[in-house]
Amino acid sequence: MTGHQVWTKASLVAEVLVEAEARVALLHLDADQPVVLEGTAATIWMMIDGQRSEDQIVNEIQRDFPDSGPEVREHVIGFLRSLEGQRLVELADPHDSL
Repeated sequence: MTGHQVWTKASLVAEVLVEAEARVALLHLDADQPVVLEGTAATIWMMIDGQRSEDQIVNEIQRDFPDSGPEVREHVIGFLRSLEGQRLVELADPHDSL
């Protein structure tokens, strides 16, 4: 069901966002080190809202970064899985969007 999953930011994540620079610092409150995202990674983070599906995020990245290439879908989904592995995002509850 890849592509249809909807992600939300984990509740134990603190973030500092510098939107003008497309840069964000994240810290899971149980982690020792922050994660700093820049450029496209920060843009993807800002799109994670519990409403957009993976497909919608990929489509927006392709629109906003036309030189991203055909492998963008694989990169975006891999990045989302990486964020999940770091406990920074989790699957959204489908009942929250009702």
